[in-house]
Amino acid sequence: MKPIDYFKLQAKNLFRDYKTQHTYQVDTDGTKHFAYKPKYFDLDEIFLDFENFNEEDFSLMKAQHLLATMLGFKKWADLLNASEIELELAKLRFDNQDRISLEEWEDGVAEIEAEHNFTFDAQGRLDYFKHGLSV
Repeated sequence: MKPIDYFKLQAKNLFRDYKTQHTYQVDTDGTKHFAYKPKYFDLDEIFLDFENFNEEDFSLMKAQHLLATMLGFKKWADLLNASEIELELAKLRFDNQDRISLEEWEDGVAEIEAEHNFTFDAQGRLDYFKHGLSV
């Protein structure tokens, strides 16, 4: 499966999980609290980490944008237009979240870049990630 098709599937899975939403509490001020029965994603954690997404107004398009944001892209179109190297890295990062979270990865790369006063190019980031997986 091509990386783009893979990410399209993941966005659909994210939206499928969102559709398991049910309201479990409504506060006196009308604030709703939601719970999910997800199959693919930890939606509670995602909506905590990405507070700018409205749990009451979520669509497949917003799921695509959220997935792209999770992967370090500014928007879905940036993911769609990414190079093969960037897509390979994004897929590796996504598939290995259980070994290193997306946030830990970004923090680690930023620390190394700052410490050595340089910026990884796409191939360098991919090589560095692969090296980290092999250790």
